[in-house]
Formats: sequence, structure tokens, C-alpha cells
Amino acid sequence: MRGGAARYSARVRTTAADSPPTPRARVLLLDVLDTLVHDPFYDEVLEFFGMSLDELFAVKDKQAWFAFERGELREQDMRARYFADGRALDLEGLRACMRAHYRLLPGVEELLTELRAAGVPMHALSNYPVWFELIEARLGLSRFLSWSFVSCRTGVRKPDAGAFLGAARALGVAPSRCLFVDDREKNCAGARAVGMSAHRFEGSEGLRAELVRRGLLGA
Repeated sequence: MRGGAARYSARVRTTAADSPPTPRARVLLLDVLDTLVHDPFYDEVLEFFGMSLDELFAVKDKQAWFAFERGELREQDMRARYFADGRALDLEGLRACMRAHYRLLPGVEELLTELRAAGVPMHALSNYPVWFELIEARLGLSRFLSWSFVSCRTGVRKPDAGAFLGAARALGVAPSRCLFVDDREKNCAGARAVGMSAHRFEGSEGLRAELVRRGLLGA
């Protein structure tokens, strides 16, 4: 998916549920992996490779993966680039492993259902390659949110300021009108640095309490 950044704004799908909010409303920008959905990388993928995390990081080409997440590297190119030493990647096996183990985290579906019923606009703001389509195929997250700001589409990864400012600009709202939720503090810090509110996700109960505190949900 090359040229993702140039087509950034044009790819934002606007519906009645996720249109720019009224002045009092907030737009909810949600990380996906380990915020809404279990990330298979740290358990099932390590088992798939038969490696520990340190062993995999020692041989994995991180820059190639980041390029994949920015849409600069095609999926088939990952077969040759995934490992820094050039060993072959079982691409089909890896995709199947990941797809089989995507699942919503506890309490997330109920919370997203409540947010949708409350009319809160929700958009994904995620560092992920085209494999976000595997998540959608398995879990149907578009029932709740728009896949508006996935890095393979925007060409920008969090915590780059452009990931946050680009989302606000595309939605036609000030950064201060957005609440960003992510399980990683460095990404939350990046959002706060451009004027967004941010909540570090540590569980659906804590997130719901924060949303109630901010007036997005009733107590």
C-alpha cells in the first residue's frame, strides 16, 4: 500500500456515527493491539517461531517491520525481509497464526457497544500493517469504529506528532477535542504533546471509569 500518506485524508470514511462532533463532544481515537484486541505477537507468535522474545528481536529486521507498518513495504516483500539474516519466513503460517488468535480483550465488546449506543465517534489510531484486515475479518471491529488512521494507510507511526495531528486534521477537529487511548505510555505522551487528552489503557474497567469522568458515558 504505497503512497499511503498522500491519500491519508481521502481514506477517512465518514458516517452519521463518526462525523465531526458537536463542540461539547469528544472524538475517541483508539489504539487496537493490546488496547482492544489481544496481540498474538508476545505469546502465540513466539511459540510459532519457537523463540523467546529476546531471540526473535535478535534476528528480526525491525526497520523492515516498521516500513511494513507504514505501508512502504508490500506483504510479499516481508518474506525476504522479516529476518535480518535472510532466512525464509513462513508468511502464510504466520498470518494464519495471528488471525487465529486475535480476540477482544475482556470487557471491550461491552464497552464499545455502550459507546456506540451513546453516539461517541470512534476511530482506530493504530501502528499496524495491512494485516489489520485480518483483525477486521475475524472480529468485525467496524461494527463500532472506523479504521481511519492505521499507519499502513497514513504512512505515519505513533508517537510521531503527525499521527495525532493528521487524525485531528482529517476529522476537522482541534486536537483538544480528541481523547486518545493506548496501552503504551510513550504513545500517550506523544498525543499529549500535541494537545490531545490521553488515557493509558490498563483494562476496560479503568477506561470506562475515565470515560464516565470525562462525561462520555453515564455512570
